[in-house]
Amino acid sequence: MNPHTSRTVGSVNPVTETKRKTALRTIRIFVQYSFLLWVVGIGIRFGLFINSVDSGAAAPLVSRPPGVEGFLPIGALTSLKYWLITGKIHPVHPAALVIFLTIVIMSLVAKKSFCSWHCPVGTLSEAAHKLGQRLFGRNFLIWPPLDLLLRGIKYLLLALFVVFILLSMSAETVVKFLNAPYWAVSDVKMLHFFTHMSKTTLVILTILTVLSLFYKMFWCRYLCPYGALLGLASIASPFKIRRDASGCTGCRRCTTACPSGLEVHSCTAISSPECTGCLTCVTHCQERNVLAMQPVFWKQRLSIWVFPAVVVLVFAAGITAGMVSGNWNSSLSYADYQRLIPLVKNLTH
Repeated sequence: MNPHTSRTVGSVNPVTETKRKTALRTIRIFVQYSFLLWVVGIGIRFGLFINSVDSGAAAPLVSRPPGVEGFLPIGALTSLKYWLITGKIHPVHPAALVIFLTIVIMSLVAKKSFCSWHCPVGTLSEAAHKLGQRLFGRNFLIWPPLDLLLRGIKYLLLALFVVFILLSMSAETVVKFLNAPYWAVSDVKMLHFFTHMSKTTLVILTILTVLSLFYKMFWCRYLCPYGALLGLASIASPFKIRRDASGCTGCRRCTTACPSGLEVHSCTAISSPECTGCLTCVTHCQERNVLAMQPVFWKQRLSIWVFPAVVVLVFAAGITAGMVSGNWNSSLSYADYQRLIPLVKNLTH
């Protein structure tokens, strides 16, 4: 007997099931864009904070939002090495490490769900390929051997960061970097990357945006080293898309809809590090209970709301833990920013 047959038993009304899947798509969109708006709000708040410094104000108009450190993944990786070496979280930009660890834990528990439920770049990439689909009537596919080769780029980039930071940097170099003015104002340099964008940066972002219109999730699939790390961590996740072959009609709707181009229709369980846990395949399947995001040890059918709840709760728990433990607000004061920001243009390392 198929081990998942028990999930197909019952008298679930097809109309009710369709409404549930529509609601699932809606809740993911709600989570994605709520998080995107939150990130935009953080950016605006940080911009106002820096503007207060630049204007010479005695006090900031608004406080500095620690969440801005989520845009410092390379520094977070360095902070991770410092933590592993010393057992302590460095006081400058500690939220960078908290956010980084939270996202990795999310992947260990609930697949690469940060990419498809929270990441603002992922949300915008998804919006781009959907816009491209409307404009051109379809998304295009890259020749499979080339697709496989291109997917290796993000793992190569990840390997370079791991080698140069986690393996090659000495303890002395790590401490020197985290205590240096460059790391202290790395958040300001990141803000300037967006507000004082160079022509080269603008051209590159434009090319990536255009490619995302034609090819699903181009940046995420081929170039994002952060996503590569989360994908590798997600292999350990107990949650996997599981397919009940006895109820599958082989229509391939799931495979066609998958943003990662996975052959969902032919797998019993999706273990690929490319799976982002977006549940797009689940919501596009027209059969009842054939596809589900299930822990490998759980045989009974779970509510479709379990996985989204786990995704949101794990992220919230990680951030809350950082706040409660006192590892959220940076040790840098407003006076420190007033002293350091005039030096930003001259800091290269």
